Formats: sequence, C-alpha cells, structure tokens
Amino acid sequence: MSELLAAKGYLVADGAMGTQLFAVGLSAGDPPEAWNVHHAEQVRAIHRAYLQAGADLVVTNSFGGTRFRLALHNLQDRVVELNTAAARNARIEADAEAERTGRAVLVAGSMGPTGELLEPLGNMSAAGCQAAFAEQAEGLAAGGADALWIETMSDLDEVEAAVRGARSACDLPVTATMSFDTAGRTMMGVTGTELAERLDGLGLAAMGANCGNNVADTESAVIAMVIAAAATPVVSKPNAGVPVWSGDALVYDGTPEVMAAHAYRARAAGVAVIGSCCGSTPAHTAKIAAVLRGDQPPPDVELASPSTTPGTEDRLARRRTRRRGG
Repeated sequence: MSELLAAKGYLVADGAMGTQLFAVGLSAGDPPEAWNVHHAEQVRAIHRAYLQAGADLVVTNSFGGTRFRLALHNLQDRVVELNTAAARNARIEADAEAERTGRAVLVAGSMGPTGELLEPLGNMSAAGCQAAFAEQAEGLAAGGADALWIETMSDLDEVEAAVRGARSACDLPVTATMSFDTAGRTMMGVTGTELAERLDGLGLAAMGANCGNNVADTESAVIAMVIAAAATPVVSKPNAGVPVWSGDALVYDGTPEVMAAHAYRARAAGVAVIGSCCGSTPAHTAKIAAVLRGDQPPPDVELASPSTTPGTEDRLARRRTRRRGG
C-alpha cells in the first residue's frame, strides 16, 4: 500500500459490499461471508465493477469473518475457509484488472468488529479477541490479500487486539478505521484526535474512519486525524449520506455528487485513501475517481453540519440492524 500511495499520492477505495449483495439476492439475516463460496461469481462481479469504476483498492467480503460473528450462523468452524475464499475472489478480479489495464490495484482483507464487549464491560477476553482476529487474518493472507483492513470499530482496545492478532498471524500491512456515530465520537466515545494519538505509533499502513452517522461527522473526524497524526496516512470511507426508511427499505441520500464533493474536500485536507461505505455503488466510486483525477470538476455540494439533532439515536439503532458490510 505504501508503495502505491507514494507513486500516486492518493488511493481510491471501493464502496459498499452489502448494499450490492442485497441487490443481487442476499437476504437480511443471512451471512454475506457464505456467498464467497456459494455465490462466488456474484461477489467477484461486485469487486470487478468497483475496479472498473476506478478503485485502486477493493475490500474483501469478510466483514463478519471472525468466529464470534460466524457463530451466529453456526459457521465458526469455517473461519479460515470463508476468509480465504473472500480474499481469493477479490484477488482474481484485482489480478484481472491489472492485466487488463496495467495499473496496480490492491486487495484489503476486511476485518469487522466481533460484536462482543471486552472485559470488564463484557465477556470477551483480550486474548480471545486477539486469537479471533489472528484466525481471520490467517485465512485472508492465504487467499492473497495485500493488506488487512480492520474497520467499523468503536473501541480502541478492540482495535489494538485486532492489530496484535493480525500481526501474530502474518506480516501483511494493517489498516484500522473506526466509525464515528454520535457528535463526532464512536459508540465508545472515541474522537478522531484520540484515535490518531493512540494509533499513530503502531506502525499502521493507514488509519481513519468508515461508515458513521453521516458524511459531516466522518469528514470532521478524518480532518482531526490528519492534524494529529504525525506520519500515518488517513482513510475516509463514509456512508453514502444519511440512511432513511422508505417503506420497508433503508435508503441512503448521498448521491455520487455528494460523495465526490466529500472526496475533493478530504483530499485537499490531506486524506490519502478515499472511498465510500454503506449505501454506495460503483457509480459513487466512478464519480469520486473522476473528480480526484481532475477529469471532472468537484461538485458544488455544501457540507451539512454534523448531526446531533433529536432522532439521531433512533436512526443509528435502525442502521445497526443492517450494518454488516454496508
């Protein structure tokens, strides 16, 4: 990742995986990770679409790939298999894109939160947490990931356990991002500045924010990280706007123009890796890539103020029921 960043100056990351899987038949409550084996071509087609839209980096379909999350579907004994398949699907498409175009593209192995709380707030030990991420990292490395992508975290202690676990399993570069939900903080109260100050010395390939309550909160958090981080590149991968219910469907109001305007502002502020998360599509990635290349002017879209209005917590609660993988 560092070599490609040095050569290009910035990287365009892909968009949502879950949104796209739901569009082709994934049912709510079913494990997306199983699709890496049973519907591999559909997963590869999503990676392919993002790469053809201009992504320099695709994130594997393994967000819920720890044994803690897979146990909800009685798949806890298939951690290495499913994560290996996830990385292999992305690797096939990344290699095909590189052969087709001659450009370098990267595969990042997604590692989402366990869904458990660490002791003393919960029952998960630090050692158990670390072991779960080590097991997942083993599978992602075996499948051909270029880097490990710890994402959508709320607790810095879980982030550090995930980093330790990842590094115990392989020597791949590690990136970590957290989700900023309420008043510019994670669910566990962490600010962007606190994230940068604690993680900047871990030797990460990059750190930053993804998912989140809205674009404004994520943008504020990543700018704070750029200011506080001495040497670590910063990632911004916000949701496509704010999720709202339309009938029985959750719809995101962030158009490609909204996300490209964010990408332009974030890049101007020093953010190095820019993409999108829940609710986004290859059309969002294509617009972001075109604006950052300078092929299109930045859209004239104003940044809304960070949301701390009544009802925010209700929206967050509804979104978290569908949060896995975007």
